[in-house]
Amino acid sequence: MKIYVTRPIPEAGLNILRQTYPHFTMNPEDRVLTRPELLAKVKGLDGLLSLLTDKIDGELLDAAGPQLKIVANHAVGFDNVDLPAATARGVLITNTPGVLTEATADHAWALLFAVARRIPESEVFLRAGKFQGWGPLMFLGGDITGRTLGVVGAGRIGQHVALRSRGFSMRVLYSDEVANLNLEKEIGARRVAFEELLQEADFVSLHVPLLPGTKHLINAAALKKMKPTAYLINTSRGPVVDEAALAEALRNHVIAGAALDVFENEPAVHPGLLELDNVVLTPHTASATIATRSNMASMAANNLLAGLRGEKPPNLVNEEVWEKRRQIS
Repeated sequence: MKIYVTRPIPEAGLNILRQTYPHFTMNPEDRVLTRPELLAKVKGLDGLLSLLTDKIDGELLDAAGPQLKIVANHAVGFDNVDLPAATARGVLITNTPGVLTEATADHAWALLFAVARRIPESEVFLRAGKFQGWGPLMFLGGDITGRTLGVVGAGRIGQHVALRSRGFSMRVLYSDEVANLNLEKEIGARRVAFEELLQEADFVSLHVPLLPGTKHLINAAALKKMKPTAYLINTSRGPVVDEAALAEALRNHVIAGAALDVFENEPAVHPGLLELDNVVLTPHTASATIATRSNMASMAANNLLAGLRGEKPPNLVNEEVWEKRRQIS
């Protein structure tokens, strides 16, 4: 079997691959391959272990050839994959769900605290030698305890973000197409319309997948509905937020601040955001813990091996391909 890994991943995953296919190949450099490089590397593959930064579309699948059995995506999301194109070609697509829930929820809270209490801004001030002693007006921020948390998307990660609010006596509102009865029972969370959440929440935390209906969910109109003292947190997908509109809103103090771990045109960040002090920016590191990334790598590797053995991968996204294979066999 010919296997390729598009970028170095934690050893836990690589060791799993080595046990069965010791001669698999991998991009040795810790960088995203250019499109021409990726198209050249996939030729003749039986299995591909890809990352969220790799565009898996019809062109790439055709470049690989009809023998390609599986693409194991080292990510929970798979918006980098043209799923209909893969399904039409009979290629299994897998992801790594559940494994990064806790780490991402933790990071969302880290961002929430950082922006509300102006942590990065005050640290830069101190490191620059500007701290001359305590002052009553120095770096005043927003309160957290007792405030209202608005969670947009109450799936795995959104639920865990909401549950962490118990330690801060927060009122929790959530917006989702499906009621989360566990949240309502555990912390008295209330399901409300998206517009009501925007108007009432002191902190709006985004946890929706990237779909046509969620692109630019947070736009100029949505931002104007938020409180001028409110904060926006995004650990979902970059294009959920219109970055140009957000930069304008932050510049004009339409909202108090924002904290983003994902960006509309990664790795690029809207230059207007880079100029502002009332936004905290992290480079897509919400799942960046040793244990989480190792578990992701292991899950992706096991998905890949299962597909190559002719077994149903544990985290198969396009079930139709598997059903069709079963019918043929």
